[in-house]
Amino acid sequence: MNNKYASLFEPMKIGKTKIKNRIGMSPMAASGMITPHNCFDKRAAEYYVERARGGAGLIITGGVEVENEIEQTKLGIFQNISTNPVAFALNSSEMIERVHAHGSKIFLQLTMGFGRSLFLDFVDSHPVAPSAIPHFWEPDVTCRELTTNEVEYMVEKMAEAAKVAASAGYDGVEVHAMHEGYLLDQFTLKAFNKRTDKYGGDLRGRLQLPIEILQAIKSEVGQDFPVILRYGVKSCIKAPHQGGLPGEDYQEHGRDLEEGLEAAKILEEAGYDGFNADLGSYEALYWAHPPTYIEHGCYLPYTKQLKEVIDVPVLTAGRMDNPEVAAEAVTSEKTDMALLGRGLLADPDWPNKVKSGETDKIRPCLGCHDGCMGRLESGKVISCAVNPACGREEEYKLHPPLKQKDVMVVGGGIAGMEAARVAAIRGHKVSLYEKNNSLGGHVVEASVPEFKKDERELLRWYGQELKENDVELNLGTEVDSQLVKEINPDEIILATGAKEKIPPIQGIDQDHVLTACDALMNPDKVGKNVAIIGGGLVGCEIAIWLAQQNKQITIVEMIEELMGAVFVSHANEMMLKDMIKHEGIEVKTDTSLLEVQENEIVTINKEFKKQNLNADTVLLAIGYESDTKLYEELKDIHPKTHLIGDARTVQNIMYGIWEGYEVARTL
Repeated sequence: MNNKYASLFEPMKIGKTKIKNRIGMSPMAASGMITPHNCFDKRAAEYYVERARGGAGLIITGGVEVENEIEQTKLGIFQNISTNPVAFALNSSEMIERVHAHGSKIFLQLTMGFGRSLFLDFVDSHPVAPSAIPHFWEPDVTCRELTTNEVEYMVEKMAEAAKVAASAGYDGVEVHAMHEGYLLDQFTLKAFNKRTDKYGGDLRGRLQLPIEILQAIKSEVGQDFPVILRYGVKSCIKAPHQGGLPGEDYQEHGRDLEEGLEAAKILEEAGYDGFNADLGSYEALYWAHPPTYIEHGCYLPYTKQLKEVIDVPVLTAGRMDNPEVAAEAVTSEKTDMALLGRGLLADPDWPNKVKSGETDKIRPCLGCHDGCMGRLESGKVISCAVNPACGREEEYKLHPPLKQKDVMVVGGGIAGMEAARVAAIRGHKVSLYEKNNSLGGHVVEASVPEFKKDERELLRWYGQELKENDVELNLGTEVDSQLVKEINPDEIILATGAKEKIPPIQGIDQDHVLTACDALMNPDKVGKNVAIIGGGLVGCEIAIWLAQQNKQITIVEMIEELMGAVFVSHANEMMLKDMIKHEGIEVKTDTSLLEVQENEIVTINKEFKKQNLNADTVLLAIGYESDTKLYEELKDIHPKTHLIGDARTVQNIMYGIWEGYEVARTL
């Protein structure tokens, strides 16, 4: 083991429970991994056990509901311990035994609810809150204020759930959540709690609920059973429905750092055994679920101050998947344990690889949220963009083929590299052909901005994987039907990608008109005043990149909102939009490009009003179209031709990887 990572592998205690190392799995909702009785199903068990097998010292499950009478969420989304407590304990016990077999501990996260933050599509009852306040997602809807009796009932259900957890064999529980603006957090925040009963008033009054929950749990399970709290040190709320960006100067409208530290001292004195500390709220969802635009270890400046005022362990997530960042944080006492959420989805073996000094083999998380949070938001089962086996570990295991085949992969973008990697791991003889002199496809251009460095790391990882698995690389080789006939492979996987769209607009062929890829690879060609045509994810990211270079940017988008044509996870979308405002980027929606002139463009909006805008550079980011030329030539000639990735349908990185994995695992 490399000595610089040694601090991550020192044992520690939470309460009296000993944990073998200082690497934990951060809680994330195991959405959809659920039995008819709302228990963890077999897929959930495999999901958690895989992370224990990978070396995590502590597993914290996603939030489990404790009641469904007051806040009635739809069945099939979240696990619920109150539906059938006996079945929940039985289902959990085997999973716990398997986690323990790998020397790991497992805590069950218990949630008293979501309140104003719950997606209305997920709930059958009227939304509730501490007070009659607007719902976050639907501000025209006013949440119903919970009665004192209802709150006391929820406290009882939390205690009952903890008792079931202890009987099942869980090593502790985490109270969800005095963070991110969930229901418990809403009770503790002055902005949302206007109550006059024992659960309102000053800070101590607003902390009455988490204290009562702790006291009720301890009375059921005893003082030695660890109870930790998911805790937001700071809310990062700049204004109602408005988050505060990293480095931005604003007045906190939620819990500021001073109150966060004071509240932690009160809660420690009440008896909490540890704090799983982070930042954020639904107003600043990108702090609670940091995208690629936020630095690794983003909570550490705050958890360092938290550790200075309390003595119980502090656990910290927040893009801690960089081993150097995680180890330094523990060594310098900014945290006691590094929690990885998405990092362990991307690579469950992260702890073992760090311990064995194989950090270069860690598959990187992109901070994209496409496979995890985005799946939950769109009503799908949690997984990972770069790890298709996440959440379906047993079904998606790779097995040797009955017969080794010669597999020809055409296209060295993400989809092609994943297909080649997986086919080679299974034992096929794989040759990959790429017409350019380097691998990566359009991800090469997309990874240029500094905030996309994780995509550069993914490209490096793929190059290493292809080499280690003996994939034959043929760079600078354009494949045609004649070459395919000469090679005559058993299977052909076409991952020929997509070409940028060029609209048939007057003046579009002038030298100062660049595609997004041209601009990213040739930044010297970009002038001072830039009109970006297209306000999708690509256009918005390039706008931020150029604005940070002091360019004057205008985004022209034909529909009514930015990033409205394709799904982008809420955290990423919110942060990009806030960054666009912060950088002073001008946005013109419901507006189309009509003509490109020498130093300006002509636009027209939905009211048919024309406008001339200064632009010494016009940058096209209107999307891509599939390149199916080779497929059309081969589909009737070679019976075993598979079309994947953007060549099949233009989508995001996740679907390119998933399609490459799916096709290659079944050859």
